[in-house]
Amino acid sequence: MAKPYWLINLNSSEVKRFIKNDKSIDGVFEYMFIDTGKIVGVLGKEKPIMTNTVSVEIDLAREIYERLLSQGWRKIDEVWI
Repeated sequence: MAKPYWLINLNSSEVKRFIKNDKSIDGVFEYMFIDTGKIVGVLGKEKPIMTNTVSVEIDLAREIYERLLSQGWRKIDEVWI
């Protein structure tokens, strides 16, 4: 399974997970899933409730990731395993 990359918004109420679609064909059709979730309870104690998933081309996923970082989202590790 591909390594996920997580972002969290400024008020720690929402997360986004970026993960490569394992069924992508390298160099031909590369897609990323972008999952959106809401933080419930205390961060790190409970898993976020995932509310939405989209599949986008890998270049667009990179643009979205960079745009979110520029808007104040922060990189985090998955802390609710």
